[in-house]
Amino acid sequence: MKLTNFKTFVCDAYRTNWVFVKIETDNGLHGWGEATLEYKEQAMVGALNDLRRGLEHRDLSDIEAWWQDAYRDAYWRGGAVLTSALSAVEMALWDIKGKSLGVPVYQLFGGKVRTRVPCYANAWFANAKEPAQFADKAEEAVKLGYKALKWDPFGSAFRALPVSGLRKSLDMVEAVVDRISGQAEVIIEGHGRFELPTARRIARALEDYDILWLEEPLIPGNLENYARLRAETRTPISLGERLYTRWDYREVFEKGCADFIQPDVSHAGGISELRKIAAIAEMWQIAFCPHNPSGPVANAATLQLAACTPNFLYLETMATDVPWRNEVARETCQLVNGEMLISDAPGLGVDIDEEAILRHPYQVHDLRHYTGALTSIRPADATATFTAQV
Repeated sequence: MKLTNFKTFVCDAYRTNWVFVKIETDNGLHGWGEATLEYKEQAMVGALNDLRRGLEHRDLSDIEAWWQDAYRDAYWRGGAVLTSALSAVEMALWDIKGKSLGVPVYQLFGGKVRTRVPCYANAWFANAKEPAQFADKAEEAVKLGYKALKWDPFGSAFRALPVSGLRKSLDMVEAVVDRISGQAEVIIEGHGRFELPTARRIARALEDYDILWLEEPLIPGNLENYARLRAETRTPISLGERLYTRWDYREVFEKGCADFIQPDVSHAGGISELRKIAAIAEMWQIAFCPHNPSGPVANAATLQLAACTPNFLYLETMATDVPWRNEVARETCQLVNGEMLISDAPGLGVDIDEEAILRHPYQVHDLRHYTGALTSIRPADATATFTAQV
């Protein structure tokens, strides 16, 4: 099975741009991968095209051999751009291999341990500003069946959070917890922006609310501080969306940095690499909850991991998204009462309409975090991500 064509696509998705790669082969099959990397889309296209040469004149069914060669030959290993490109191409190769054998990708990793996975909602709170509004939005999301809700209540704070800001954040948390108590878990997002004293103060303040986890509260780059924070609070800690490959995760496990880990299939090395990370996490008795706020191909690949990974706990799901998602992507998964049904379609179970992408070309989007506009993360006509909710 040899390469005949290699294409990259960038599609506006309002808060970012989805970055896709399509690989076509001499047996008439094609596979899709995703390397959506916010605000670095043009760099991603270049990195993807750099990988094309390594695919030429080789058997594309030998995915592990290609991955090892591509990772070794890169010389400059790791990092968001290079590893995301590697992840997307690997994802597309698994899509092709599953299609060639007529089976979903999870069958190539030993078959499924579940047919559905519980979802937690992101982007359920669009345009809420006051505690009561967050509580109302939370109630609506729980009625859709979501098992947990995640959001960042910290406004535009960076590095430190004044006492008034902490009080306002806690008011939001309290309003949501009171409204959905006993119905769904609460997850608090930190977006990697606080120094240790502030993160410690936040984590201790959240102990009274019994949240599921506090996500990425510390500025990236110091895993020792995660170990310190975790030892100094009863609030569970998660991290991982900005770590790459099993070698980065080795320190997380050895230093005791997290209660939950969150590698991203489109950034951390692809499907097989996440399986390896999950297996190590299972040994440490740590739940596997991949970061999954991107586009339809990354979601499909993460679902394949959910199917075959014993310690997979929750699937992150964007509760609302751009209205043209269903125009761009043909997704075979379904959201039923807050659980994602895992598709049995061959490959990843998703296809992309190239012409639809052309109707939504690349747009420049700047970082919205820390600007005070965190509640407006979706366009006014945003729709439910999975309109076929049952």
